[in-house]
Amino acid sequence: MPATRVNGVLALGGIALAALLAVVGHAGVTDLDPLRLTVSDYAVSDSGGMIHVAMLLLAAASAVLVPAVRRLGPPDSRRHTATAMLTVWASGLLVSGLVPTNPPGTTMDTAAYVHRYASVVAFLALPVAGWLLAARLPAGARRWLRILTVASLVLAAAMAWSAYPGDRALYGLIERALILTEVTLLTLLTLSLSLSPTLPTPPPPPPPRSRSCSSGAPRKPLITTNRPPQLHDRRGGGGGGGGVGVGLFEFVEH
Repeated sequence: MPATRVNGVLALGGIALAALLAVVGHAGVTDLDPLRLTVSDYAVSDSGGMIHVAMLLLAAASAVLVPAVRRLGPPDSRRHTATAMLTVWASGLLVSGLVPTNPPGTTMDTAAYVHRYASVVAFLALPVAGWLLAARLPAGARRWLRILTVASLVLAAAMAWSAYPGDRALYGLIERALILTEVTLLTLLTLSLSLSPTLPTPPPPPPPRSRSCSSGAPRKPLITTNRPPQLHDRRGGGGGGGGVGVGLFEFVEH
């Protein structure tokens, strides 16, 4: 099995298990409002510990996908930036899973701020990576990846509006929609890499052609102006012995 496909299968397994654990973590919490409170608020509750494990699994699955992205097409600035953004996404999830936020209704401390901004950076990095990698994927995956990228950015803007001027209206619902969109984006990217491990790369440029062969037309023989001296017969009126040329018979007689 090619290395890219192995990375994709491992990443898909991690994504699926992380999603299952997140659902289980939500099901164990009954005293919080999912429309107002975030997934991180659920994670610090008494029964939401599974959500932190889900974050760490999703971070690991994303990290496994990084080597596969490095093998995607020729190395250029677009691929390097996409790889860096995917690494930032995985790192942000790792920090969010290791550093919990504060419980709802309490004052935010340093750990809560670290958790918040690590999550913000991660949510912004993945859509950038998806947009940059879309051009290297098949047409169907490319279209859906760009749709999910735009949807993620729109939901991130809606979440920012809700957090500040919107008085946290439907903040938890918007965040869950954003997480679902970005996990779907990550899953689509993983599937595309797994099913197309060897994507076509642009052919190398042709070698420079010499000037003599720059045209496809057949080469014409060269015509020179240096003609051999004409031999004149003395009887042909060529001017006798006083001419410039020497007649054939005159040369034989001498």
